[in-house]
Amino acid sequence: MIRQQPLTIVSPVKPASFSNLDAVLKQLRADLEQGVQQPFQNIDTIHYFRLVLLEAQPPDEKGDGYPPTFVLSTDYDGDEETQLTTLVQTCTELMDKLYDNCEGYPQISARTADGRKAYLKQGRLKASAFFAGAPGRTLVQIRKENELRNYIWNLIHNGSWENKTAIQIHSAIKESVSVRPEFQWAKEKAVMLSENWFGMALLGIILLVLLPFVIIWILLLHFLLERKDKPLGLTPSQVDGAHIRKLEEYEDIHNQNQFTQLLIMKPGKMRLITLLGLMLFAKSLVNNLFVKGKLMGIPTIHFARWLLLDGKRRMLFFSNFDGSWQQYLGDFIDKSGWGLTGIWSNTENFPRTRFLFTGGAYDEEHFLAWSRYYQIPTAVWYCAYPNLSIKNVMNNTFIRNELFMDANEKQAQQFLNRI
Repeated sequence: MIRQQPLTIVSPVKPASFSNLDAVLKQLRADLEQGVQQPFQNIDTIHYFRLVLLEAQPPDEKGDGYPPTFVLSTDYDGDEETQLTTLVQTCTELMDKLYDNCEGYPQISARTADGRKAYLKQGRLKASAFFAGAPGRTLVQIRKENELRNYIWNLIHNGSWENKTAIQIHSAIKESVSVRPEFQWAKEKAVMLSENWFGMALLGIILLVLLPFVIIWILLLHFLLERKDKPLGLTPSQVDGAHIRKLEEYEDIHNQNQFTQLLIMKPGKMRLITLLGLMLFAKSLVNNLFVKGKLMGIPTIHFARWLLLDGKRRMLFFSNFDGSWQQYLGDFIDKSGWGLTGIWSNTENFPRTRFLFTGGAYDEEHFLAWSRYYQIPTAVWYCAYPNLSIKNVMNNTFIRNELFMDANEKQAQQFLNRI
């Protein structure tokens, strides 16, 4: 099974070239919106492509300042070496146009494929946690299975099925598909991951052993730190309107949306250890339990990742999801408010939290305002299948796997209900 992976390249921007890079990104976004084909769209392993430009931040009262930074991100199939090679070979001109504005990019005379690849490798940033909503589905597979589903849908809606049983309709569809050369691949069942209950049992044993220490840690966290925390305290109507309008320019263009958030970590080793522990816990759940299209019961997330940058002083969060921003965060609050609170309460100005997992995101009004306040614009965003929800992706694989089975009446009806 080919796995999906996150690639994140973080590069310092030449201060004098910031406005030029911003202009390049704006033109690239405009071209995408007008349907101008871009080279990364020809790479059949990239599900999502995202470019983000982080403005320079002057030193705060703690002396922490941040240079202007450029971030390239993809959610892709396969291994990192192949992904980097494909990027520099397929997007050579675009890479040069973007990274000419970044510190340390090879001079024109030294711009070979290996030189460009080596530069990108220097900026790699490993995700602290990563979630793929449909693990194991390559981009090629997703597109093919959607073509198969559309063919079957047209077959059903253009055919005459009066007085036919579900088994008869299923058999007719199977016969029609089986003779078409473009669908011969569908005769081989797709591998679908199942929950790793042994891994979950092992995780449960580890948590039981650690439980007394975790309880003590949470108590110390509350009485030493949480009671002194200063929340942002804004309501949604108090967040700067110009900031919200800029974010909304790149929302609800398709059935899917993107979310980019840049956060400042609360100071101290205790906060960092807490976050890293929760990230490790999240990775264990993602690898063993959340393998069927849902993250904490939320069925709308295609890919998500958490990254620590600038010496673990800031956290970057990327998400690709179905539906609107409001629905997305509402689902998180309803189904995983405790998880949201546990992770994000380690960043500055989060709504007041009690004992790590309560309060926080459950204070919905202040949480939504905080989310918008720390959300930053995504400069460029591309999705290879913008009109497919994660439910569609999962359902199309079931259609493929059930098409060539010897179905009884109940199974045939279930298959037809999926179309």
